[in-house]
Amino acid sequence: MARFFGRHEHSLDPKGRVILPAKFRQSFEGGAYLTQYRGRCLALWTPEEFEAQTQLMQLAQAGSRAERDLARVWAAGTEEVDIDRQGRIAIAPHLREYARLVDAVLVHGAMERVELWNPEVWAQKLAAAERQLTEEDDE
Repeated sequence: MARFFGRHEHSLDPKGRVILPAKFRQSFEGGAYLTQYRGRCLALWTPEEFEAQTQLMQLAQAGSRAERDLARVWAAGTEEVDIDRQGRIAIAPHLREYARLVDAVLVHGAMERVELWNPEVWAQKLAAAERQLTEEDDE
């Protein structure tokens, strides 16, 4: 089971590709899936983790209308991607638009997946999380 940690700053090339950090690449030798994810980021999944996510989405479809709609949007916003010899993945235009990726891309490990963020959007998320991390317990 692959696990991903660390953060790396990269940029999109003119063809909409981004370099995947070398330490992450081996886990994706069997393929990869790129999906829309929470918070306007993209998630890159190994085939095994993508299968687990697919099963969760299939179960969600039996729930409420909102859960079915979420599963539909997730499936429609998913692309199977390859990593080329230079370690790059091509990001489809609709996924770049969703994640607001224009130039700079923050690529970071998120345990069972790799996430791709617009650095400005990530900075907003990070500020709130760091406040929680640095606050002392009142107990």
